[in-house]
Amino acid sequence: MALRETQELAEYRALMEAPDTYEDGFGWQTVVGAFFIGFVMMPGSIYLGLVAGQTMGPAAEWTTIILFTEIARRSFAQLSRQQIYILYYIAGGLTAMMGGVALSGGPFARLVWNQFFRAQAPGGLVDQVPDWVAPPPGSDAIAQRTFMHPDWLPAIGVLLATEVFSRVCWFTLGYSLFRLLSDGEQLPFPLAPIQAQGATALAEAQSKEETWRWRLFSIGSMIGIGFGLIYVAVPTLTGAVLIQPVSILPIPWIDFTQGTERFLPGVPTGIGTNMATLMLGMVLPFWMVVGSFAAVVTTAIVNPIAYWTGNLPTWRPGMETTRTLWATRIDIWLSFGIGTAFAIAFIGVYKMWVEWKAAKAAGIDFAGFGFGKRVPGRGDFNVWIMLSLFVAATTGYVVLCRYLVPSFPLVFLIIYGYIWTPLQSYINARMVGLTGQFVAIPMVREATFILSGYKGVDIWFAPIPLGNYGMTVQRFREIELTGNKFTSVLKAELLMFPIMVVTSFIFWGYVWRLQPIPSVFYPYAQKMWDYQAITQWVWFSSTTEGGPVEIFQRAIKPWLMVGGLAFGIGMYSLLNWLRMPVLLIYGWIRGMGQIPHYLTLQFIGALIGRYYMRKRFGEENWRIWPPVLYAGFACGTGLIAMLAIAIVLIKQSVTQMPF
Repeated sequence: MALRETQELAEYRALMEAPDTYEDGFGWQTVVGAFFIGFVMMPGSIYLGLVAGQTMGPAAEWTTIILFTEIARRSFAQLSRQQIYILYYIAGGLTAMMGGVALSGGPFARLVWNQFFRAQAPGGLVDQVPDWVAPPPGSDAIAQRTFMHPDWLPAIGVLLATEVFSRVCWFTLGYSLFRLLSDGEQLPFPLAPIQAQGATALAEAQSKEETWRWRLFSIGSMIGIGFGLIYVAVPTLTGAVLIQPVSILPIPWIDFTQGTERFLPGVPTGIGTNMATLMLGMVLPFWMVVGSFAAVVTTAIVNPIAYWTGNLPTWRPGMETTRTLWATRIDIWLSFGIGTAFAIAFIGVYKMWVEWKAAKAAGIDFAGFGFGKRVPGRGDFNVWIMLSLFVAATTGYVVLCRYLVPSFPLVFLIIYGYIWTPLQSYINARMVGLTGQFVAIPMVREATFILSGYKGVDIWFAPIPLGNYGMTVQRFREIELTGNKFTSVLKAELLMFPIMVVTSFIFWGYVWRLQPIPSVFYPYAQKMWDYQAITQWVWFSSTTEGGPVEIFQRAIKPWLMVGGLAFGIGMYSLLNWLRMPVLLIYGWIRGMGQIPHYLTLQFIGALIGRYYMRKRFGEENWRIWPPVLYAGFACGTGLIAMLAIAIVLIKQSVTQMPF
């Protein structure tokens, strides 16, 4: 769907103009802040992810900003907007969450997941997983739960090489596409001003006058502290002194599936218990949340019909939520979801083409392929050097992957790295630049692995050079709008990487030694890791020799894929024609990939926000309040988690000492 007024493409760019001068936001505050986040926030982020499936991101960002602005104020200094943004950038980077298993705390989180994932391999596939992924389950490194063992050296070596190649690729290609699309083609990047203004609003911490943001942030923090005491602190602290932790609220949800299976067979029923999910429903676009809840209602109708007609053979009575989700994905929703994913990709590319034509018709020229002029003082890099570094990092990917999986056809690696990744990143970056929406062609990795005829599970773990760096282009636009030199971000990345590697190694190794992961001490991990593992093994079985290939063959149904594709495109076209919110279909497709218990809680939050809070506080106020309230809530919960975790770590350290 084209923008209603093509001139808005140019107007979006004027929402927040780049400044005339640029400053280096990297300084002593950045260095101290990075060490503070790495050594103080990271262990809390690890624990919070394992216990509740949350990230410390907002808590780390806000707490670091508040702490350093207060220190600066008492030193009769003031942090600049550029310095605040770099602190914000580092805090988000060091506490970022990876994947659907809520892994946080740096790259060594992946190794803890890999050792668990290898142990869960079905049908004797555990021996087909290479040792450069994780040591075998019988290794002393696994029995002792330690990274300080030679069996981990291959996996750690591959991990570090992959981290270096990945960071070089996203930075160099992302910057080159920024110069091409922002400087050269002058695309508006409509969401970049919003993100930049949100980040720079943190500078209000330095103001002596109380603002509505800080009042709301304080209210949200107190709510988060109260909830965090119940939800995080009680199970964390009791787990340190009792055989099993005590949970006032079941984490992460209350499961009704086995109680409702008589009249809703094959339907996972329940409700989430994390208040953060409720508040997130107030922040997300209302019609997207409604669409996601519609997906919950759809499964409640379709799954029982499929069971009664014999089309749900994998599900068995007595299965709880995660097993029910897995069974229904195998029989119905995996194939249908592939089709809807292709529909979203098709819609995204179509929208990009329509808006490009509309812009051309209005005389806005987006056809230039120059990189634009380097802006004086912005800290620009030579584009050709950046592209050369991207090619070098991609070559490193190809060589490493070829060494690890020598039998996999080299031509696929070349196409992945040198053709598909730049092409997909360019398409996505243009979509983000025009509409602010992410687009990607789905299932490329899975399809090529299967169609290549390769046999073995090692290719699924290999560091293949396949990426989509389109969203990083918007990050560079945000950096520009905050008045930061690009060299300051490069310095921040060079500082973050060693701190992240060292602290991740220390704290993940320490947490892993305290208790097995997953276990009853980490409720979210205990619920979700098993579900994620069996779901991924469905795909991996498609290239195995003598493995449970029948599971994959039963899951892939071409007619359901076609149905999902037709449904996605048809519903989008219908909503567009009826002038109804097209976010409904985006939300519906989003909902098919999430736990329904969370979506129900989000829907309740959306209803409370729209039909009570909005009337109680006014539409204008409630339009801008929820993000700040949510950030405060996350900060309060995170701080309580940090306090509880610090007590546990001290207690465990004392009890493990031999004196």
